[in-house]
Amino acid sequence: MRELQYNVRHWGPADAPKLFMLHGWMDSSITFQFVVDALGDAFHVIAPDWRGYGQSEWLGRAYAFADYYADLEAVLTHYAGNAPVWLAAHSMGANIALNYAAARPERVARLAVLDFLGLAAPAADASAQLRSWLDACAHAPQPKPYRDAAAFAERLRTANPRLDAERALFLAHELTLEFAGGGVVMACDPWHRLPSPLLYNVEEWMANWRRVRAPILLLIADEGHVRQQFAADDANYLRRLACFADLRVAELPASGHNVQHDCAHGVATELLAFFGVADRAAALADGSAASA
Repeated sequence: MRELQYNVRHWGPADAPKLFMLHGWMDSSITFQFVVDALGDAFHVIAPDWRGYGQSEWLGRAYAFADYYADLEAVLTHYAGNAPVWLAAHSMGANIALNYAAARPERVARLAVLDFLGLAAPAADASAQLRSWLDACAHAPQPKPYRDAAAFAERLRTANPRLDAERALFLAHELTLEFAGGGVVMACDPWHRLPSPLLYNVEEWMANWRRVRAPILLLIADEGHVRQQFAADDANYLRRLACFADLRVAELPASGHNVQHDCAHGVATELLAFFGVADRAAALADGSAASA
């Protein structure tokens, strides 16, 4: 795909409504496994590993963010032709999806955003930002090895104490690769850790959001990145929400930024309702119970 080997995961029946799920930074498509389990057979879920992540091809050099938009369009065209699509996206994936929906409003019918509402505005020093990127490019970043998947699972649980041991070990096995020097490393090209050469301009992103015409579901983790930046009555938070023409907001309790891990059933319930397939999911469940 676009001259790269792209890994795309599929879950659910081929004849079910398609739902494209887009993962975030330093992650991969397997991050949605627990949500997919909770969704049952309501969707045909299609989830790519972005370039340089998981089992997709790694460049081994600096990445250009704009390529994600073209990669997304190629994935959508391959699996859905020109038909409008449903998207559910987390963090960086949500950033990509929102900007794509602004540029291609005819391609996105509905979009669920998982714990993302832009970044806090940084200091405006473009030359310093470029300098830091140039300095980082001068030395190839190296992956951090872990003793084994169990050691990486402990790292995941340290970062997110809500993650139980079983799920942490599952993710650790799926999110690591064997390292030539022994042990395992994250299945993410370390070049993704470079700073951006460009400043993050929230006003530009907000201008994009105002162009989005698809209904938006914003799922906010009560202890995630959105709430770490903004209280519910914060003027900047309300200003960002006001950018969207058609918005529904749902707060998910006892969840951190990786809400797809911490509150998988809550996320699934909201997705089923938002995409209008709750009745289908109930019928499938009733049919499974009747045949058991």
